[in-house]
Amino acid sequence: MLDIKTFKSALEQLEEERKIPKEKILEAIEQAMAAAYKKDYGKKGQIIRSKFDMETGKTDFFQVKIVVDESIAILDTPLPNLPLNKGEEKGGGEYSVKNLEDERVHFNAEHHILLDDAKKIKKGVELNDEIIFPLESKDDYGRIAAQTAKQVIIQKIREAERTSIIDEYGTKEGEVISGIVQKVERGNVYVDFNRATGILPAEEQIPGEYWTRGQRVRAYLYSVEDTPRGINLRLSRAHPKFVEKLFAMEAPEIENGVVEIKSVAREAGARSKIAVHSNDEHIDAVGSCVGQKGTRVNTITGELSGEKIDIIPWSSDPKEFVSNSLSPAKVISIEVDEKEHKATVEVGNDQLSLAIGKGGQNVRLAAKLTGWRIDIKGDGKEIAKTDGEKVEVLKAEGPELVEGKEE
Repeated sequence: MLDIKTFKSALEQLEEERKIPKEKILEAIEQAMAAAYKKDYGKKGQIIRSKFDMETGKTDFFQVKIVVDESIAILDTPLPNLPLNKGEEKGGGEYSVKNLEDERVHFNAEHHILLDDAKKIKKGVELNDEIIFPLESKDDYGRIAAQTAKQVIIQKIREAERTSIIDEYGTKEGEVISGIVQKVERGNVYVDFNRATGILPAEEQIPGEYWTRGQRVRAYLYSVEDTPRGINLRLSRAHPKFVEKLFAMEAPEIENGVVEIKSVAREAGARSKIAVHSNDEHIDAVGSCVGQKGTRVNTITGELSGEKIDIIPWSSDPKEFVSNSLSPAKVISIEVDEKEHKATVEVGNDQLSLAIGKGGQNVRLAAKLTGWRIDIKGDGKEIAKTDGEKVEVLKAEGPELVEGKEE
């Protein structure tokens, strides 16, 4: 005899721990009971369903027949001895065998009921409707039937759990989430989120970081994948959006939309540039991101393992925006060619190293941030050019090509 109180407690525990609705678990149990009944007591071709009563613990069984006529089923013809075609229940379904030269299914008395007969049982019935017949309840099942029921329950609960995880983490895609390092294998970090596992690939980590089992890690969730082995959460700490989301977490002005991050350029572990704009003239966009005595930006720099962050004011004026983007270098003059989307910037000789940056990093990030090709001149001569991820620094002894890092 089923202990209803214990059963309800188990359902509540599953719902709380695995976030599976009780309705889904009951559905799995009903399908399992129907599968067990059919295994021991059903006939070939039958559609059997069950209904479980939570209050009494009683299970009622039903046979379902699909309403057909000669337009759907081939009548008065013996069912051919052909491989079974498992498909939809409507108009055919399990054990409904189709003739190769006729799209209709062969009539099966255990599976179908003729429209004229169905009308005698239920008024207003139509083709493909279901007619339900009660079956005698059974309590005694064989070992194979019990094993079948167990497999159905396990499968359905797993499916419900997968759906629950996708629903939960699908809403978190594009956000920063926190978990515990489960293991590190071949440079990839596997992060435990209780109900799902996240993968932080080596190429999505900040260079120089080292992770050990049990450490807490925060990362940007950029993709939720449903694979045969389970739900995988694809994580990144090198993504430009990670910086943007961290600022949103630290600065309420960004979270509520008063201050906007217009663009981000990043070379993970080395340096980032972010362009910010305030929608309220009384609020300083740069100051909101820096925080009092630099507390906000320092917190983010610490999270990013010391990565330097330049915060610059965004401008709709290309000249001003490009000029700001080359900070901390000071610009003497700037010319823009909107047709080629190129800006030629002149700086003083003492500002050349700041404008170009180590390995061309500063001008490369400025070009990424603004979306403009930037050429730098000093003392009237062209010193550096940008082209996508490349910065060409011209010297007296000849050109030097500095490769940029891909995001």
